[in-house]
Amino acid sequence: MPGKIKKQFLASIGRDNPVFVQVLGICSTLAVTNVLENTVVMCLGLIFATACSSFTVSLLRRQIPGSIRMMVETLIIAAYVIIVDLVIQATLPTISRQLGPYVGLIITNCIVMGRAEAYALNNPPLPSLIDGVAAGVGYSYILMIIAFFRELTGSATIWGHAVPGFSSWWVNWSIMVMAPGAFFALAGLIWIIKTYIVTDETGGK
Repeated sequence: MPGKIKKQFLASIGRDNPVFVQVLGICSTLAVTNVLENTVVMCLGLIFATACSSFTVSLLRRQIPGSIRMMVETLIIAAYVIIVDLVIQATLPTISRQLGPYVGLIITNCIVMGRAEAYALNNPPLPSLIDGVAAGVGYSYILMIIAFFRELTGSATIWGHAVPGFSSWWVNWSIMVMAPGAFFALAGLIWIIKTYIVTDETGGK
């Protein structure tokens, strides 16, 4: 079982990554990745919601009627997302205002629902918890790479602070902090990963 869990975890952050393989959950790429700090907060909230909702769905899987399972899953996910939203509002009010409604949109994120539906409903609680964490981590590191690149090239800052020796000569690419910049950054990262990383791992050309 530990070997199976490890394999599942590595697959979720690698060859089965929900962002660059299945291209899921990209609305957050558009919404929050222009500032690294906001992205990190959003990603931590998503990891928590994905892991806890998968664990809870698995725990209740034998009691959930098949005819209403998706409604029950949505209710479970919504409960954890509300917790995340309230914690962010209480501890990080400035970031909460910047994120606005996007924290609540975790409820409709297809990665969260997808892991509950595809994995948690058919597996025990602990593997489901780990699968939820893996899916969240696999999603998050992609978004943080994009956020790092977008903030650096669009604002010449990282975590809101000017980068010494960089901001003095770099001309900010305004498009990188706008909506199109998110898609350009995501497309470029997917191309790099699929061309130079995934292909090598699978023995492709």
